[in-house]
Amino acid sequence: MLGIFKKELMNPPKELHSPASLTSSNKPKLPNQIINHFLSSNPNNAFSMGFGSSACFAYAPTENRFPNHQRLFCGVDEIYCIFLGDLNNLSSLLKQYGLSKGTNEAMFIIEAYRTLRDRGPYPADQVLKDLEGSYGFVVYDSKAGSVFAALGADERVKLYWGVAADGSVVVSDNLKLIKESCAKSFAPFPPGCMFHSEQGLTSFEHPRSKMKAMPRIDSEGVMCGANFMADAQSRTSRMPRVGSEANWALRGSKA
Repeated sequence: MLGIFKKELMNPPKELHSPASLTSSNKPKLPNQIINHFLSSNPNNAFSMGFGSSACFAYAPTENRFPNHQRLFCGVDEIYCIFLGDLNNLSSLLKQYGLSKGTNEAMFIIEAYRTLRDRGPYPADQVLKDLEGSYGFVVYDSKAGSVFAALGADERVKLYWGVAADGSVVVSDNLKLIKESCAKSFAPFPPGCMFHSEQGLTSFEHPRSKMKAMPRIDSEGVMCGANFMADAQSRTSRMPRVGSEANWALRGSKA
């Protein structure tokens, strides 16, 4: 899977960008080059969906008959989601939200996000802690112009993010693609964390802690983005939410 978002939509921590990308023999690529490379690498079943100059999704279903984790894509009412992994408690979540049994994980995340966006404020960390299983997802709300991404805490599903040549943020589960696209400006997306366009990067495992960047050094001894983790020694007064200050909730039964 692949998502590319203009920095106005997804402005990552400054430590994700490495100055070494400017001098690296492998230069960062532009978004259209990254998309074309993804599609050419998956010629039989890949497709892409663009949203003007703001964002782009590209997706290829797994060709493995018995994949370790499922890969899903769907869109509802101008909200689009790519989901990786499995939710072990999906059945109980569907009952909680009043959704039909045929709803898959990607559809559930979209419905949950809409509730989160449109209902009264509720801490996002509590919502994500209710998701049991191994998962990662990226949601793009094209109407609101916002990105919401999260990665489960068990580290069985991997996501990576980096910075393209024009400053756009690239998100993918393909490490090789990220390395080739972002040169030295990339890192693993931190497990147990979420990113939203308005709130930035936060930990849903430790919502009261601020995020700390730890420089990454590659095998060549060059700084290569940063690892991000919750800083247990620091505290923030704001609880992580998604959407406007008055419009964040994701839990509860469907109205």
